[in-house]
Amino acid sequence: MESNLNHIFELQYALDTFYFLICGALVMWMAAGFAMLEAGLVRAKNTTEILTKNVALFAVACTMYLIVGYDIMYDGGIFLSGVTTVAEMDDAAIAGVIAASTEAGFAEMGEYSGASDFFFQVVFVATAMSIVSGAVAERMKLWAFLAFAVVMCGFIYPMQGSWTWNGDAVFGMYELSYSDYAGSGIVHMAGAAAALAGVLLLGARKGKYGAKGEIRAFPGANLPLATLGTFILWMGWFGFNGGSTLKLGGIGVANEVANVFLNTNAAAAGGLIAALIVARLMFGKADLTMALNGALAGLVAITAEPADPSPLLATIIGAIGGTLVVFSIVTMDKLRIDDPVGAISVHGVVGIWGIFAVLLSDADATFMGQLVGMLTIFVWVFVTSLIVWNILKAVMGIRVSEEDEYEGVDLSECGMEAYPEFVSGKQ
Repeated sequence: MESNLNHIFELQYALDTFYFLICGALVMWMAAGFAMLEAGLVRAKNTTEILTKNVALFAVACTMYLIVGYDIMYDGGIFLSGVTTVAEMDDAAIAGVIAASTEAGFAEMGEYSGASDFFFQVVFVATAMSIVSGAVAERMKLWAFLAFAVVMCGFIYPMQGSWTWNGDAVFGMYELSYSDYAGSGIVHMAGAAAALAGVLLLGARKGKYGAKGEIRAFPGANLPLATLGTFILWMGWFGFNGGSTLKLGGIGVANEVANVFLNTNAAAAGGLIAALIVARLMFGKADLTMALNGALAGLVAITAEPADPSPLLATIIGAIGGTLVVFSIVTMDKLRIDDPVGAISVHGVVGIWGIFAVLLSDADATFMGQLVGMLTIFVWVFVTSLIVWNILKAVMGIRVSEEDEYEGVDLSECGMEAYPEFVSGKQ
């Protein structure tokens, strides 16, 4: 009997580890979604550079989180020295896993490979940094951006992650009573806060705003690509939210995972429909870019609590997010905060809504707990990011020259164009 139970626990370990890895791979695929979305929403002369940013930031995020970020956030050791290697998983280690599983039972958090946990967590770091790339597009120096990514992924993000998901005290002063299932605040609002600091310091693109208050539209170069990116993100989000159960084995948890998938999809659909309708009422046209951002807004809104809401409530939460994002994008332009892809609105404004939407379905969450958590994350990320951006501005500069911006950062930063047969470099 005991032997059979041990085999079951070993199988559960394998299943939970495999689920982690598959969900991590889905979230990694979101990097492709961000790359395609941003490449579609920027002008043609800036496409190669934004793609370079996205692929490079993923590599930087993975490396910095491996070196020190995971240690700061989860005490995983410098260079993952605290993660059990293949050689270390000997009979004694296996016995320890089985003993821990036996004590916890099937209803509690299961055991899984430390390496799988790192892999799942690291793609979240890359997601937060991907939010920044779109907001500062078309006028930021590539190497200044990557230098910021080093600090963001190795220090700024892991610190606030240690206070929230790991439960550490904020600089030893207070602990957060904050609920955020998969990261509406911890990942999305954090990325938006870093992006906002950069955008405020960077300034708007040349010609975006006129002297008399007029706002000029800079249409994206490839809306089919932006649409593809949105669908990729939508798909990857099932790993983002679904993997955050941190477990699969067990009937109760499996049912929770299914609810998370259902609600994630419902919120995205609700967000898109709401944004499309609001855009039609405001502009008289079915604005595709607003619809795409509406779907993403729905996903961000439900991320803080995708398990507990009913499907109807999840749809409503997403729809409110989709409505908010349209008004936010319009307001940002009126405030002359130039965000080429709407990242600050989608991930920041709607991320805040997602944090407080938790109160609609989670009886254990409190308004003050959510508020304090939100303010702690935002203030920490925004202030530290602003400091880092200012240092980079003083040391190496963060904005390309006016001439390079006019010609396109593809040529000045990367020396090549994404569409050489169709683009002369000037628009």
